[in-house]
Amino acid sequence: MRRLLTAVVVTALGTLGGVVAASAPAHAATSQFRGMNWAVLGDNFSTGPLVVQGLSQSDSNATVRAKANALYDDMAAMGVNTVRLPINTHTVGTTWWNNYRGAIDAATARGFKVILAYWEDGAASGGRITNIAAWNTMWSRVTNIYGANTNVYFEPMNEPHGYSSADWRNVAANWLSYHYSAVPSRVLIGGTGYSQDLRDICNDSRFSGTLLSFHHYAFFYSAMTYDAFRSHIQTRLGNCASRAVVTEFGAPMSTGLNYANASSTDNFVRHIRAVTQVMRDNQMGGTYWPGLGGKPTGSLGYDSYSMFSFSGSGTDLNLTVRNASGRDRIRYGWGL
Repeated sequence: MRRLLTAVVVTALGTLGGVVAASAPAHAATSQFRGMNWAVLGDNFSTGPLVVQGLSQSDSNATVRAKANALYDDMAAMGVNTVRLPINTHTVGTTWWNNYRGAIDAATARGFKVILAYWEDGAASGGRITNIAAWNTMWSRVTNIYGANTNVYFEPMNEPHGYSSADWRNVAANWLSYHYSAVPSRVLIGGTGYSQDLRDICNDSRFSGTLLSFHHYAFFYSAMTYDAFRSHIQTRLGNCASRAVVTEFGAPMSTGLNYANASSTDNFVRHIRAVTQVMRDNQMGGTYWPGLGGKPTGSLGYDSYSMFSFSGSGTDLNLTVRNASGRDRIRYGWGL
């Protein structure tokens, strides 16, 4: 997620060869994903190891598991059954990776689904993969470990906005061809731009067997009415809502907004109500941004979009819902 939208940089990438054959269609609907993003406090664009909020790089695998389970208990009370976790080339394959895996394994052991998404190496890299070889090595390690685990899903890249549509589709198609341990029906291909438009991906037969990753925030666009937001979201889903997961959407949860108010003139309320209505109408799942972590807002010390406030110490960690109406509206979008 990028709180400040910048112009999409369209840069040329040498055409990458390789076309994968179309696979059987993925799930007819994605409402099985009821999730939260667990992020680094400060966001996931980093040139170092990713240490999501609540963990410490000095934690052992067992400590990470214990902390994760404490947080997952509180997430589950809201109906969460999915967590989207970041990875990068500076995390996978390191000593920290061996311990960070505790968060993945704790989730799958309780039946949660895990979406592992690659964040580029620092925001300054402009929405492009800075080292294709390192990226492929990272993903080979990840898919070799988790390719057979039916609760783990793979998102080759978060918000590939530095590529043209054609170039991104070639990169993603090559990924599918190269990483054969990743079953296409457990792969989420991000939309073009900031993962905000699925139409070109949807119409490319190379991805007919995959799921699709879609992002939508109010700050991406000018203010709209509720009906305009609904139409806007549905248009950018193209004909692939049945294969789409809204892997990022969010709004302030710390300012007392009433997301139950259907007559609200607040743009954030209209937006969240519209996204969740489209999700419910299409039986789409979603992972809210963020459940925990994210980019601190002003002097708050936390991301105002975060669904949960964080407390506790050691492995005795707790999450408390910031906005009950926001929680209830997200649950509504999940079909609960």
